[in-house]
Amino acid sequence: MHDVMQATGTARDFDFLFGCWSVRNRRRRRRLAGSDEWEEFAAEMVRRPLLDGRGNEDEFRTDHDGGMIGMAFRFFDAGTRLWSIYWADSRRCGRLDPPVTGSFADGVGMFEGADTHQGRPIRVRFVWSQIETAAPRWEQAFSADGGQTWETNWIMQLAPAGDGP
Repeated sequence: MHDVMQATGTARDFDFLFGCWSVRNRRRRRRLAGSDEWEEFAAEMVRRPLLDGRGNEDEFRTDHDGGMIGMAFRFFDAGTRLWSIYWADSRRCGRLDPPVTGSFADGVGMFEGADTHQGRPIRVRFVWSQIETAAPRWEQAFSADGGQTWETNWIMQLAPAGDGP
C-alpha cells in the first residue's frame, strides 16, 4: 500500500468515475481455494458525488446469478490525504464491510484493509488503473498471509454506458 507519509490524494481523485458505466466483470468462482474457475457477467454502475465532493458513491447492479445491488461509499480525509472505501450489497443486507484505505500515485489507486473470508482474517486490496482512459479498470485481491502473496478474484472493466459491457 502507498506510504501514508507520501499520500498525495485529493478530493477529486475519483472524479473520473462520475456518471453511468457498463461493466464487464470477471470473478473467481471460489476465493482463496486454489481454484482457477472464473465467471463472467455484465453489470451497470452509476456514480455520484457526496458531501459537496468530499466523498462519492456508486450503485452496482447485475442480474447475474439471481441479481445483486451493491454500493461503494468513498470518503476523503483531507488531513491524511487518504481515501476510505466501504462496500455493502443486497446479498448481505445490514452489513457494511470494513474499509480499505489508500490513495493514488502515478495514475494507479491502491487501497488495502483487514477483513475476514469464511471466518478467517485476510487482507483485501483494491487497485484502480487505466483511470486516464475511457475504460477504467478495478481489481480486487485477497491475501491470507498478511499481504505477502495476493490472489486476484474480481476484475471489472468499465466502459461508458451505451458502449456495452
